[in-house]
Amino acid sequence: MVKVITFFLIGMLVLAMFGRLRWPGGAGLPRKTKRANLPKPTRCAACGKYEVTGGACRNCSGGQS
Repeated sequence: MVKVITFFLIGMLVLAMFGRLRWPGGAGLPRKTKRANLPKPTRCAACGKYEVTGGACRNCSGGQS
C-alpha cells in the first residue's frame, strides 16, 4: 500500500512539473501576463507611500494620490 501511495505522489509531482513548463510558442496559445492589464500604482505626493485604493492617503494628513 505504501508503494502505491508513493508512486501516486511521484506521478502527481511529475505532472505538476510538466504543467509549470513554459514552452516557447506552446500549442499556439497567446500568452498574456496579468501585469500587462494592471494600471501603474500611484504614490502619495506628501509621504510617498503607495496608494492602492485611490483617493486621500490613509497614512498622512493631507496627501492626495
